[in-house]
Amino acid sequence: MLREFSTYRPRQVARFVKVLFKGQFAIEGIGEFRFDQGKVLLPEVSDKQKLTIFKEVNGTIAALPV
Repeated sequence: MLREFSTYRPRQVARFVKVLFKGQFAIEGIGEFRFDQGKVLLPEVSDKQKLTIFKEVNGTIAALPV
């Protein structure tokens, strides 16, 4: 399932990833991401913005209550 977010909200993206567990999503103006086992997978390392979002969303997922 591909979900497209029009704006980047780390908590909203984190809840989506945690609930669906496996799939992909896109953030408008930034690009596509894949996730598996409730964690966002490492994007292209050359894109600093994607790398920052990857770290932030995975950190937010870890902080979410079970």
